[in-house]
Amino acid sequence: MSKKLSGILGKIQEKNMDSLIALKPENIHYITGFNPSSFSLLLLKDEPVLFTSKLDIEAASHISTVPVEELKSLKDIKELLKGKVGIESSMTVKTYRKLSNNFKADITDLIEVSRMVKSLDEIQNIEKALEIAEKSFEDVEFSGTENEVAAKLEYNMMVRGSNKPSFETIVASGKRSSLPHASLTTKEIESPVVVDWGAVYNGYASDTTRTIIETEKQEEIFRIVLEANKKAVSAIKPGVKTSDVDKAARDVIEEYGYGDAYIHSTGHGVGLEIHEMPSLSQKDDTTLEKGMIVTVEPGIYLEGKFGVRVEDMVHVTNRGKVLNKLSHELTF
Repeated sequence: MSKKLSGILGKIQEKNMDSLIALKPENIHYITGFNPSSFSLLLLKDEPVLFTSKLDIEAASHISTVPVEELKSLKDIKELLKGKVGIESSMTVKTYRKLSNNFKADITDLIEVSRMVKSLDEIQNIEKALEIAEKSFEDVEFSGTENEVAAKLEYNMMVRGSNKPSFETIVASGKRSSLPHASLTTKEIESPVVVDWGAVYNGYASDTTRTIIETEKQEEIFRIVLEANKKAVSAIKPGVKTSDVDKAARDVIEEYGYGDAYIHSTGHGVGLEIHEMPSLSQKDDTTLEKGMIVTVEPGIYLEGKFGVRVEDMVHVTNRGKVLNKLSHELTF
């Protein structure tokens, strides 16, 4: 039995649950090592079983650290559910109704909480994903249209071993850089350019943002954002609340008079999903622990003018260790 599985089973017992149902592919991957391509169900109890469709059963049988059985009907699994059963908040009402029996459902984020602290192999996979992403960025010429630049970047990542982009690549230039989650367009690149991208290696994601600047005003805003980034990184260490890291970045931006232009949280966990627990926000008081990997991504967005964001990935050791090697200083 793997360390991850035994740890999860121990926590299930601590919460007096008789079993736990995992449906999220990322949670199944985390515990079994197998990433489902179709609907699968992991039943965690004294003798865990991974139920998969015929589409996945051959691959799952070779990879999964948990015994695999074919998923024929949810009715068959329904008969196995008794007592207090943990379910994920993402379970659909339709699935719940099909599984519902004389058991007490307990909505839990037990697996997601466990995923916050990364093992050595998880950290190595994230570092490899980041290496792929950064080297791919360095080989891109920032000319042509926004979607052409994004396509070149994603192509470079795939060639270097990325499973896929970790999310839809953002290339937002000129006035559109003030849109934090701008969609790609056929617009010609102009300054500044905000690029938010990531690779996936062995299922683990990277997440980085760089802003390529040109004018004095862009330089001024960039310096403020970079100062906020560094202040937040310096606040990161075990025992610190994530809300305090957010405050460290926010205080810098507010001091310069741009508090209203900082319109999102300071960061989030990264791993099998691009956005994981914890959140580095005003509303999250999670205590940082060694082994967590989070992003630090303050930004200033001047509506109708331009925006700047600087995002690094940070490993919580005895301090905040920035994993990125790519320079922040990028100009046309």
